[in-house]
Amino acid sequence: MPEVATGSIKAALRRIEPYLWEIPSSFDPAMRVPARVFATARMLEEIIQDRALLQLVNVATLPGIQGAAIAMPDVHEGYGFPIGGVAAMDYETGVVSPGGIGYDINCGVRLLLTDLHDAEVNKWYPQLAKELFRKVPSGMGKGGKLKLSIKELDAVLNGGAPAVVKMGFGTETDIQYLESFGCIDFADAGAVSARAKERGKNQLGTIGSGNHFVEVDRVEVIYDHAAAKALGLFHGQVVVLIHTGSRGLGHQVATDYIKTMLHSLDRYGIRLRDRELACAPIQSEEGQRYLRAMAAAANFAWANRQVVTAEVREAFRALFGSDVKIRICYDVAHNIAKVEEHDVEGERKKVVVHRKGATRAFPPGHPEVIEQYRSVGQPILIPGSMGTASYVLVGAPGSMKRSFGSTCHGAGRKMSRRKALKTVRAAELLKELESEGIYAQAGSMRGLAEEAPIAYKDVHSVVDVVDRAGIARKVAQLRPVAVIKG
Repeated sequence: MPEVATGSIKAALRRIEPYLWEIPSSFDPAMRVPARVFATARMLEEIIQDRALLQLVNVATLPGIQGAAIAMPDVHEGYGFPIGGVAAMDYETGVVSPGGIGYDINCGVRLLLTDLHDAEVNKWYPQLAKELFRKVPSGMGKGGKLKLSIKELDAVLNGGAPAVVKMGFGTETDIQYLESFGCIDFADAGAVSARAKERGKNQLGTIGSGNHFVEVDRVEVIYDHAAAKALGLFHGQVVVLIHTGSRGLGHQVATDYIKTMLHSLDRYGIRLRDRELACAPIQSEEGQRYLRAMAAAANFAWANRQVVTAEVREAFRALFGSDVKIRICYDVAHNIAKVEEHDVEGERKKVVVHRKGATRAFPPGHPEVIEQYRSVGQPILIPGSMGTASYVLVGAPGSMKRSFGSTCHGAGRKMSRRKALKTVRAAELLKELESEGIYAQAGSMRGLAEEAPIAYKDVHSVVDVVDRAGIARKVAQLRPVAVIKG
């Protein structure tokens, strides 16, 4: 299938709601559903600078896609699917595409709550940054202290976060505050290649490189006091965000199955606009095996964040004593496919929702929101950049009508890593951050420069769009005070 011209997409965009735009399915004969993007008019001018919306149109051509191909305001170009994309595929007739989940399967965010107040401990932030950097291994390919046998690794792939809790990393209470309770039960370690296991066996308890981090924040602004109280947040509170995923293991799972699915396209009569959209029918052998492998990698990521949590607790206790309380508020994935039920054009359907750079945003009362938070909705964790702010949101009813229970996942890049390296001097960035009371530790100056705040979109604007569009609701704004990067 030939690709459409990027320029014509701008002309095709129509505003259908104050913060929702549509490229109608009539735009391209190959589109099965419309393509929609949550944004302001000003944001759209930035979004159309790369191929993100062209990729979204391509997603709308995939077999079995339901409703619409959807992009969030933090959308930018990715592999096959745009980052910040959502696509729901009919469980019986649709396809599953590794590009719709991404290479870092179950990259996600965890929020830890302490009982410390910023006013009591702010003089300790430089030392805390150093202690966290010592305790939490970071950097490209960096392994951790936990060395697993293949048998032990398989137990983690099948059992997720509960498996490492049994090894002593945390408590049973921790598990109650994780999406899917930290384990997808149809995971199959046998569907994960030996190469993937070799890459992952020493990486539990590590954050890696790129945009992954451990970040200490203080609660700066509370927008919804009732929801904040339900989540355990208070003004001035010291909290911690952990952002990492399935490391080399997840990357290899994606690599393996993209190759497998490219070879099986002809067998299933699938023609693609872009080979990066490699896919297989959900009900095929390849589709089912990928879903089991993806679930295993997702379980690995939840286990990884669980071990990092234990390392963060060690760092805090080394400075503030064993009495400091640190509990999990929530842990949410933003690169994953989930089997869910949604209303599509008046019919209840079982679908596989691909979320790539997007997070669940289930509203109050939804049965998959944990009981502790069901009255306020699912917590949503939105990291910004290390020099700006992060947000805590909760799901809103509009997400079920407009976005398959989904919202944004972060600020979203606006500058390539290569351009950031040419633009930013890491040493100057460190000084600038410190002058603002933000203490950073990084495995490499290159990695720090790549993740400079100017490389990202305005997180405040992104969050305002999803709040005003009614798919999520602002609860609190967090300000970084100490950041650990790979």
